[in-house]
Amino acid sequence: MTTSPFWVSAFLDFAPGGFDRGVAFWRGVTGYGLSERRGPAGEFATLVPSAGDDYLRVQALGVGDGRVHLDLHVENPTHAAEAAIELGAHVLVRHELGYVVLRSPGGFVFCFVTHPASRRPAAATWPDGNRSRVDQVCLDIPPSSYDEEVAFWRTLTGWDHEPSVAREFARLHPPDEQPLRWLLQRLDDEPGAVGAHLDLCCDDRAAEQARHEALGATLVRRHEHWTVMTDPVGTTYCITRRKP
Repeated sequence: MTTSPFWVSAFLDFAPGGFDRGVAFWRGVTGYGLSERRGPAGEFATLVPSAGDDYLRVQALGVGDGRVHLDLHVENPTHAAEAAIELGAHVLVRHELGYVVLRSPGGFVFCFVTHPASRRPAAATWPDGNRSRVDQVCLDIPPSSYDEEVAFWRTLTGWDHEPSVAREFARLHPPDEQPLRWLLQRLDDEPGAVGAHLDLCCDDRAAEQARHEALGATLVRRHEHWTVMTDPVGTTYCITRRKP
């Protein structure tokens, strides 16, 4: 049975006290609605697009710093988890509801789930005519674990690997119908475990930056091809010049 995910969802995990502000910001960024909260403590919810299947979710953490983790949608989470273990992952939770929480060889948290999805939402169009969408996840990988981590995800997903998009970037190529592109970034320093951040595509990067700042975001730095931002609760993300 294949471990290649037929869909990938990104979870924005907010540190204690940051859930309401974080959710309000990302609803503004995406234009998506919010599902009813679920989980034993109401810690989970979904950002719901007006058309297409959801792929962005939110979690209120009980402890720890905010982060991004991924849900890989597969036919059989148990079988997929066993394959991931053979590749060097470690199981954190086997939940009675059927999903499995794991940590990659480099320390990145992800889950295998079964929820069906297949329709990628379109980009949102804003009053000024600018379009944007969260369209990419970037794994931020320390240099000491880069080769092992890339090999893990290449084998687990079975996706094509483009090794040299730029000096510090490589790419995995999921099927075109999936909602998130995958970028692999080799960091310059050793921050600890592998992390991740989200990227947006847009028609007008300056206009998109201004819209986000009006929602409470902060500019970190501007590069030639992307702009680094933080949301009101400190989540780092990027606005890129890729067209939707």
